[in-house]
This record gives sequence, C-alpha cells and structure tokens, in this order.
Amino acid sequence: MNIMKAKRSMFLASPSIQYKDTFLEALQEEVQAEGDQTSKDIQRIQRFAADFEGFLQRFSDMERGINTPNLVPASSFWLIDDGEYVGSLNLRHELNDHLLHVGGHIGYDIRPSKRGEGYGKEILRLGLEMARERGLRRVLITCDETNIGSKKIIEANGGVFENAVTQEGSPVKKLRYWIDIA
Repeated sequence: MNIMKAKRSMFLASPSIQYKDTFLEALQEEVQAEGDQTSKDIQRIQRFAADFEGFLQRFSDMERGINTPNLVPASSFWLIDDGEYVGSLNLRHELNDHLLHVGGHIGYDIRPSKRGEGYGKEILRLGLEMARERGLRRVLITCDETNIGSKKIIEANGGVFENAVTQEGSPVKKLRYWIDIA
C-alpha cells in the first residue's frame, strides 16, 4: 500500500514546540543511523532540548535574515504526519555563489525510520508549492551523486538534470537539477 494514499494528515508546518518530542527523537535516530554517536552529538541534542524555544527562534531569525552571517534568508518547515515530525525542508529565498554551485534553493531530510516510504517525494512536492507561493519561478535542487534516493525524488518532482559539479574537499560530485514551477 502506498503510504501517501493511506495517510491524509500530512502537511508542512513551521518549526514548533508542539513537535519537540518527535523532533528530538528524530535527531537521536539520525545520530544512531550514522553509527558514530559522539559526546558532541549527545551534547547538541541536550542543548536543543534544554533551550528549544531558543532553537526555534533561530528559524524565525533566518527567515527574516537576522543573525545569519554568510547565509541567505530561508524558510524552514517540518513535515508532520499524524502529529509526528517526519522530516524537514529548508527553502532558501535566493542563491549566493555557493548555493548556486552546490546548495540549491531547497534542502530536505527525512528521519531514518521513515525513509523509503514516499515521504521524500511528498516533502519536496510541498516545498515546491511553498517556493511558488514565495514567487520563485525556477528552483535549483542538488544532491550527492551517491544519494540515489534523493536523485529519484528530484526527478519524480520534475527535476531536469543540468550537470554534475565537484565539491571542494569531497570526491563525491553534486548533481544539479532545475525545476520550473511558474
């Protein structure tokens, strides 16, 4: 059964204290999935848990371009399904040179326990709607050449491959896709 047909309560929300517990669970999942949990990872999760309102304020600041040195204004959204945090999406309002080369307008991530269930395709679809609402007409999305799942998600949402570029300090190339959303 396709999860997208079975679940109708999925939506993008601004980061909120309402989803604190499932967000922190997802962070823990991510660290465990990477298989190299360090005290730094644990401290980061504890820091977010201790001052979650401060953590949320950073999203608001970034959207308004406040306290974001070397970054562009961006909107952050969380994919929520049945009241649970499933993933996050970052929509950059503009591109600087770095983002034009390897970052793109949209970045997204699905928590490890929910990957492979169609959530990636849906979060990008919803993110493209948000980009259209912001007035963007053409969106750049990138992924590592080794990330086959993300490549399929981008292509399923209309991504047209432009090229593969090298990343400084990495042997893995970035694949660059454009999606017309006007």
